[in-house]
Amino acid sequence: MAQFGAWRAQLQGSVTVFIAASSRCFSDLKFEEACQNIVDLEYDRIDIWLDESSNHLKPSEVAGDPEAFVLRYRDLSRLTPVAFTVAHDVDTETMKGLCAAAKLLRVTQITVPSSPIGTPFNSEIDRLKQFVAIGNEDGIRISIHTKGGQLTEDPHTAVELCQSVRGLGLSLDPSYYICGVHSNQSWDQVFPYVYHTLLRDSTDKQIQVQVGLGEVDYARIMQLLAREDYHRALSVDFDRGQMDKDTLALEMRKLRLLLETLL
Repeated sequence: MAQFGAWRAQLQGSVTVFIAASSRCFSDLKFEEACQNIVDLEYDRIDIWLDESSNHLKPSEVAGDPEAFVLRYRDLSRLTPVAFTVAHDVDTETMKGLCAAAKLLRVTQITVPSSPIGTPFNSEIDRLKQFVAIGNEDGIRISIHTKGGQLTEDPHTAVELCQSVRGLGLSLDPSYYICGVHSNQSWDQVFPYVYHTLLRDSTDKQIQVQVGLGEVDYARIMQLLAREDYHRALSVDFDRGQMDKDTLALEMRKLRLLLETLL
């Protein structure tokens, strides 16, 4: 407890971060319904999740007519959008449309997945350089999700990608470094490259568990973010498909309140 208190004292006044909810928490609902649920849980910021294979919100829908999407969003919700998170790879034209929509909404962060394990490193660098160049035109930061099954599941490779693509960052998802093939190694080296953060609770056996039953050390994560002068979002990001729908609202409240104690 004393160590926790010391970390909290160090954080206060040294870093400005804010809490958001990912609309992925309600991925089985229409986007409008997801927004309302997030408001009902007393969040005021949203990480907009896009997945072409779902009926939630498709990246092609947003990118195809950015102005129309922005008008629709402003009409349906007063939540402040802080990021777009794309569930799968998109082509460069779709990325241009997403960046245009982000710029109109004053969103400066887009997360994309890295390519699957086995993808040639140079091919991935070329893809990500294109995305970063597109983002730069609209002042949008591009980061890649640290996730199992993708090149970023190895923290060393994740860092190498950022070092090879100037301006590229990471969207840190600690769960995949706690519960994954590299769970026995340190991942502190990723923190200088973190642009965005996606949080839930996890163990070394389960990617998602009830808040408080897992091994995610939120205080230490925030301490390391503070060292890098992180002043961006902490997105509460539960996978709706891996949680009892009756307990989701409680878990989202618990994690928000826990994170608020660290701010």
